[in-house]
Amino acid sequence: MKSHYKNLLFWQKAIALVTQVYVVTRSFPREELYGLTWQIRRAAVSVPSNTAEGLARLTPGEFRQLLGIARGSLAELHTQLSIAEILETVSQPVFDAANPC
Repeated sequence: MKSHYKNLLFWQKAIALVTQVYVVTRSFPREELYGLTWQIRRAAVSVPSNTAEGLARLTPGEFRQLLGIARGSLAELHTQLSIAEILETVSQPVFDAANPC
């Protein structure tokens, strides 16, 4: 591996975001466990995972492709957090703190 993904500032911030998302979703209603909670956590985990996988690939094109997937996961996460805010599952200050966009 030419560079280690743990050295990427983007990966480090994505890991911090995942941690924050897990803390925020702990307070979600139990009935959302397999709904928004799962979707939000999955999207958040996808960001650093795809970044690490992309850097481990052999070509710059593969890395760019997986960074594109990570970017898409950030958009998913923003959408899901917006839904949680509309449904009043998460407060505005918590939404602002966990919002990746």
